[in-house]
Amino acid sequence: MFTFALMVIVPNQNIKTSNPTISLAIKREDLLHPFVSGNKFRKLKYNILEAKKQQQIQLITFGGAFSNHIAATAFACQEVGIKSIGIIRGEELRTKIDENPTLHFAQNCGMTFEFVSRESYQNKNATDFIKELESKYGKHYVLPEGGTNALAIQGCEEILTDYDADFDYICCAIGTGGTISGIINSAKPHQKILGFPAVKGDFLTEEICKFAKTKNWELISEYHFGGYGKVTPDLIQFINDFYKETKIPLDPIYTSKMVFGVLDMIEKNYFPNGSKILMIHTGGLQGIKGMNQLLEKKNKQKIEINV
Repeated sequence: MFTFALMVIVPNQNIKTSNPTISLAIKREDLLHPFVSGNKFRKLKYNILEAKKQQQIQLITFGGAFSNHIAATAFACQEVGIKSIGIIRGEELRTKIDENPTLHFAQNCGMTFEFVSRESYQNKNATDFIKELESKYGKHYVLPEGGTNALAIQGCEEILTDYDADFDYICCAIGTGGTISGIINSAKPHQKILGFPAVKGDFLTEEICKFAKTKNWELISEYHFGGYGKVTPDLIQFINDFYKETKIPLDPIYTSKMVFGVLDMIEKNYFPNGSKILMIHTGGLQGIKGMNQLLEKKNKQKIEINV
C-alpha cells in the first residue's frame, strides 16, 4: 500500500571528480518511489495529507504535456482514493493522449483531463479562472502547477537530514523554486545552496524569496541548455556517459543540467579545494520516454536509459 511515511531517508552515492580533494555525492531522491519520486514525493506528501484531512474527494492541478507533477499526482491520488483532475496546457493534446507517455500514464491512473489553450493557461491563477473550475467541478483541493506551495516547502525541508550536515555546498535543479526553498530552510548555517534553473529568466529569485527564510543561496543560471524542456546533443551524450560510468539515471529536464553544471564548475575551479558537495537528484525519470519520442522524430541521438 502506498503511503507517505513520516520520514524517508535515501542514500547518497559518491561521484568521482577531476579534483581529488573535492568530495562529491548525489542524494538519490529518485529512489523514493517508482512513480512518485524525488521532489514530487516531497511536495505531494503534506498536500495529500491535507486534502485527506479536509475530506476532499477530488484534487485539481496543472501541468504541461510531459509534466512530472501530473504523472506523480495522478498516481498518488489513485493510491489514496482521491479523484484527480489535470488542467493541461495545449488544446492540441486532447487527441494525442495515447501518443504521450506522461498523459497516457496519468489517464491510466484515473486522472481526468481538461485541455486549455496556452493563452487560457497563463490565467490559471486568476480569480475568474478559479471560479469557473469551482462552478464546473464543485468542491475540490487545488494544487498549483509544479506542486509548489507552503505545504510543498514543508515536505522539501525533509530532503536534508543530519547525515548531510558535513557538506559545504548543496546543489539542486530548479523549476518553480519550491524544492530549493525547502532545502534552503533546512540547511545548516555553514552550508551554501546553489540552484540551477532549468528555465530562462530572473523571476525565480522573486519566487524563492517568498518561501526561503535565509540568504545562504545563489542561482547558477548558465546551465539551462536553451531553456525549459530544451536539450542539446552534448547534454544527451553527457546523460548517456554519466549513466555508463555511475549507473545513475538522470532526467533531461532538471537533474542532468545541474550535474553537468556542478562537474563543469569543478573543472573551472569554482569550488575551493577540500569542498564537500552534495547534489540532489530530484527524480523526473518518467520524462525520458517523452524526450526520446521528440529526439527520434528529429532523428537525434536518444537517451540510452530504460525507465
